[in-house]
Amino acid sequence: MKVIHLISGGDSGGAKTHVHSLLQNLSRRIDVTMVCFMEGPFAQEARALGIPTVVFPGRNLLRTYSALKRLIRTGGYELIHCHGARGNMMGALLRRATGLPVVTTVHSDWRLDYLGRPFSRLTYGSINAFALRRLDYRIGVSDAMTDLLISRGFDPDRLFTIYNGIDFTPRTPALSRAEYFRSVGLQADEDSVVVGIAARLNPVKDVATLVRGFALAASSCPNLRLLIAGDGDEMEMLKNLARELGVERQVCFAGWITDTDSFYHAIDVNTLTSLSETFPYSLTEGARAALPTVASRVGGVPYLIEHGIHGLLFEAGDAEGLSRHLAALAGDPVLRKHLGERLYQRARQDYSLESTLERQLTIYETILRRKERAYRRDGALVCGAYGRGNAGDDAILEAIVTELRQIDPDLPVWVLSRNPEETRRTYRVNSIYTFAFPRFLWRMHRTRLYINGGGSLMQDVTSHRSLWFYLFTISAAKLLGNRVMMYGCGIGPIHAPANRRRAARVLQRHVDAITLRDTHSKAELEDMGVTRPEVLLSADPTVILPAAPPQVVDGLLERQGLDPQGRYIGFALRPWPGFEEKAALFGAAADYAWEAYGLIPVFLPIERRLDVSAARLAARDMKAPYHILEDTGRSDHTIGLFARMQAVVSMRLHALVFSAGQGVPLVGVVYDQKISSFLSYIGQDLYTDLDQVTLEALCAHIDAACARIGDTEFLSGGVDRLRQVERRNQETARRLLEAR
Repeated sequence: MKVIHLISGGDSGGAKTHVHSLLQNLSRRIDVTMVCFMEGPFAQEARALGIPTVVFPGRNLLRTYSALKRLIRTGGYELIHCHGARGNMMGALLRRATGLPVVTTVHSDWRLDYLGRPFSRLTYGSINAFALRRLDYRIGVSDAMTDLLISRGFDPDRLFTIYNGIDFTPRTPALSRAEYFRSVGLQADEDSVVVGIAARLNPVKDVATLVRGFALAASSCPNLRLLIAGDGDEMEMLKNLARELGVERQVCFAGWITDTDSFYHAIDVNTLTSLSETFPYSLTEGARAALPTVASRVGGVPYLIEHGIHGLLFEAGDAEGLSRHLAALAGDPVLRKHLGERLYQRARQDYSLESTLERQLTIYETILRRKERAYRRDGALVCGAYGRGNAGDDAILEAIVTELRQIDPDLPVWVLSRNPEETRRTYRVNSIYTFAFPRFLWRMHRTRLYINGGGSLMQDVTSHRSLWFYLFTISAAKLLGNRVMMYGCGIGPIHAPANRRRAARVLQRHVDAITLRDTHSKAELEDMGVTRPEVLLSADPTVILPAAPPQVVDGLLERQGLDPQGRYIGFALRPWPGFEEKAALFGAAADYAWEAYGLIPVFLPIERRLDVSAARLAARDMKAPYHILEDTGRSDHTIGLFARMQAVVSMRLHALVFSAGQGVPLVGVVYDQKISSFLSYIGQDLYTDLDQVTLEALCAHIDAACARIGDTEFLSGGVDRLRQVERRNQETARRLLEAR
């Protein structure tokens, strides 16, 4: 593989570090050449690192363009990689002339790059914005940058994400903790908890908020100390602020430091208070030292640090919020240890030099592979109840997208969603508003496969109109030339005779294959007379999704004030006709689980908009300690939380699916036949109808479920079979995509 990199040559800071580090390591694996448009320290340091570097100086654009075109054609390069405004401009010009794919790495928000320099913003800024739209692919430095690109209308299928990686080889600091503190003049002893920051002392780093937050925390935690490593225009202002706040003896200004290893190994808490960031190296350097971190919730920071799991986050400029986090860490060495260890594991896995290098090589391979892809029609469109905040539906979409990308990693995927912008960001797919019919129909002219995606879409209990809508999309997709698949779905109940006839007619005429998640759905299709499509018994696609790693789930529980080693019983309830009259029974059953088995009730929402209110109604008269979670987060977090329950009582199908997949004993409360069908399908027998449920029945089922705790053979047998038959979803989609 031979890649040419184009960059101005005047870059500094994170962009310079990223490019030098990346190219130095890439040059050991592939043939790379860096072209700069000016001579200077950037090019000189690159040569010193062993990076093949060519400089095309001067302002004659046409001459530089011609020379570069000759170099690329004679050099046998396969791909052009740009960085920054001048590189992007030249890449846009060379794209058509060379016929090579062109990718750019977006290191910062180009709309903010020239603030305070109106002429440069008008010229370079405008040219860069224009050029970015005309390149083939873009790489965001951090997920936050990729999300920004998506929000500005760039195609998610042509976006990649990379992070500034660092070397995680274990470091031996030159100085011990005590020696380092003496060398910089910090008065600290063995009992001191030292908070540190390494940053330029300028307004964007907002170190003043750190000093204020530290002063508030130190008033109740006298063992706190603050070590500020850095220099800049705000040094005197910050010293005066520390003096005014009465903490000048606890705060040490170390000035500019070069021995960062000794600094990070000496402090106890790493901090970042910036008002704006992409993905700062100071966080990964602190992570390499396994430091608990308190950071402002800006840019790419939340993608590395999930609040309460890998560190603690506060809103930029909020000194009081920062102070609370510092005080919590000062008084809890176990919390400091847990946060630091989790951050280290996360950063080592995803943000090391090795992972950055492998990610960049994968991006190149993907781009070159896609260059050979020239189908007249391409891609799949997925339609379902997406973008409505339902964890079960969101998990279905995640599972379908995952399996499609396993079939074909380059397949363009489109999704109909009620919240297309959130869907684009979350799943990195193109998305169309559910009822934007002209766009849907236009896209259907160009895709190969339409997927009616999971869940119970073919039913008229909640709405006749939703059934008609899905039948319309199926018909339109087929008439516009797509293969049509219904993916791991449930059928029914469809009560109205006219709806049953309409559904049977559409499925019979316009669907190529149907994979079903339960036996009841198969019987429904037979009763409706649907015989022409290929019908396969499969499983709900969400059974393939993993739980979050144990240390992440520990953090999720700690963030909710729950002991990771605690014993819990989960309840997943939903409002439904007849629920209000029965709500108190669930609260009483939760009390019983606490009294009889010492299980703390935890109410977990699947659709937070509805389920939290149902949980509050059930818990209104409870005597046992309980917790109501407002939100369970993304799919792997939700599954991980259900995995920590000793037993689960649920009205929600996907709470049962998630729990079953983790070997948790189940009690179902049936408001819809899909609940009993699923439980029967996996060999579980503890369920009762909502309209017939009694406290005695619930308690008896809880007794039986608790007796199954630890019965791995019984609990996992049905789910293992489910995972095996779920492969039929993916296999069917593969056959339809490969059919010509």
